[in-house]
Amino acid sequence: MRYVAAYLLASLGGNKSPSASDVEKILGSVGIEVDKEKVKKVISELNGKDINEVIQAGKSKLASVPSGGAVVVSGGGSAGGAAAGGAPDKEDKKEAKKEESEESDDDMGFGLFD
Repeated sequence: MRYVAAYLLASLGGNKSPSASDVEKILGSVGIEVDKEKVKKVISELNGKDINEVIQAGKSKLASVPSGGAVVVSGGGSAGGAAAGGAPDKEDKKEAKKEESEESDDDMGFGLFD
């Protein structure tokens, strides 16, 4: 991915057809060790192609990829637990409430985005 990013940076900088040395120079400037075979592969795949067209083609391919978000709900775990252990005791409820209140004090009143 870093090789593609360096190629894109070179092309965004105005170089219509970046060479392997251009990509190596960009990666070397930030201290990344370059694998010459990977650079050659990226150059051979992208050389002579319009970057905007390549990006648009990639977007259309990504549109068909499932992006997750589906949640698998398992109903068996809670039913088995209720049957095996019965109803929770009052002590269990108190312990759960105590643990919950202790957790809320951990941030000392400061939120992550406050």
